[in-house]
Parts: sequence; structure tokens; C-alpha cells
Amino acid sequence: MNYVEFLGAIEIGFVFGLVSLGVLLSFRMLDFPDLTVDGSFPLGAGVSAVLIVSGVDPFLATAAAIVAGGAAGMVTAFLNLRFHILHLLASILTMIALYSINLRIMGRPNISLLTTPTVLSPFESLGISNLYLRPIVAGVILLIVGGLLVWGLMSAYGLAIRATGANARVARAQGVNTHRTTYVGIASSNGLVALAGALFAQMNGFADVNLGTGTILVGLAAVVVGEAVLGTRSVLVWVLACCLGSILYRLAVALALNASWLGLNASDLNLVTAILVAVA
Repeated sequence: MNYVEFLGAIEIGFVFGLVSLGVLLSFRMLDFPDLTVDGSFPLGAGVSAVLIVSGVDPFLATAAAIVAGGAAGMVTAFLNLRFHILHLLASILTMIALYSINLRIMGRPNISLLTTPTVLSPFESLGISNLYLRPIVAGVILLIVGGLLVWGLMSAYGLAIRATGANARVARAQGVNTHRTTYVGIASSNGLVALAGALFAQMNGFADVNLGTGTILVGLAAVVVGEAVLGTRSVLVWVLACCLGSILYRLAVALALNASWLGLNASDLNLVTAILVAVA
């Protein structure tokens, strides 16, 4: 793995760190296995791409992507809480529906962003090469979001969200509106994933309807690897573990795919991911 590939792995690790934080919220904090992320990732990419191509400010387009991802999470939570559909099945239904919705939003399978302004554009005047600018911007965004997430989870309402995942019956007995905390948690989770999708599309110059394939596996891999390395002693350590796990996962994948003696190809990415998660 050369230097450019190393920086590329770090950049993608930062972007997918947002996915791992979203998965942390749903799977760990709320104990809600949510596969919606496979649809909300390309949803974020598609919404931001369509708006940017239409002339909307990239930051507003990214904010709209977060809102769209949150709405997708709300649908999953609604199916589960209002109609008592098993959470796993509810998320699968939303994920399947989002494929068609994403196609409707984008109007075609993919959109190019190579000649349009992005969230990187305001910083290009600093004279920093894109090789370094992209990971720096992604890292700063991950740092800000991670800090906000730690602050939120350590607040009184964050404690209510964690209590809902730990034992919903006891949480209700203590006056916690578990339906509301579930809505907020799942919406926030998918909003983070949609943000990752929007950043991925803008940093790589395209949005594709198939971007979300395997997103949940990547997010889980980052969470599991991070927990194996740093543990779960506190909320702060947990969030740091997810961010670190995302970076380590991308580096491990890059190393594995660049190890010629292993005989692996880019098409073996999901196989490598599955092995890494199993080992962790």
C-alpha cells in the first residue's frame, strides 16, 4: 500500500466513521437492529447530489440529506412502534422501498459531481492539495459530530435513550417515553448515515443508487473492531472506539487487497469484511 492509498483509506475511514456512529446509536444504544442504513446512505448521496446539480449551496444540500435520512429512520421506527412489525423486518422494508425512492429522487442510476461545487470548495482557496484536504475536512466533521454525539448521549435525554435500549420496561416505569426516544434515536442514526453518504458523494465526485450495498456490514465492522481495541468503558471511549474502528477497518481492508500474495481482488471486499468482523 503506497502513501496515496494510505491517505485514501484514512479519508474513507473518517467518512464511514459517521456510519459507525449511526450504527452505534441503533444497534448498541437502542438495541434496535436497523438495516435501513443500506438505503439511507445512498439516499443522503442522492439528495445532496440532486440539489447541488440544481444549484443549491452544498452545505444546504448536505443538511437536506441529513433530514432525508432522519425521515427514513422515522419510517422504520413508525412501522415497528405503530404496527408492531419486528424491527429487523421493518428496517428491511424501508431499505427495499428506499431503492425505488432513491431512483425517483435521482432520476437516473448515478449523478456526476465532478464539475460542481461541494463542501470542499470553500477550502480549496487555502492552497491545500486535495490529497490532504479531503481527509482533513472529513476528519474535522467526524470530530465535531463525535463530540456532539458524546454530549448528547451524556445528557439527561441521552441517558433516556440508553435506558430505552438497556431495558425499555424499566425505562417506561421511570417515566421515559420510550416511543419518542426510539424515534429520535433511529432518526438520528440514519441522519448520520445520510450525512456520510452526502460527504462520500461530494468527495468522490458521484452519487450512485447502489452505493449503500453492504453499508451496514461496514458500520458493524467498525463498531466491533473498535470495541475489541478500546472497549466500552464510557460513552466517550465508545464513540472514540467506533471512529478508530472505522479507520482500522479501512486500513486492514486496503492492506489485505494490496497483499498480492493473498490473491485477493477488489471484488473480494465483502469477503474480507466478513472475515475481519468474525475475527474481531
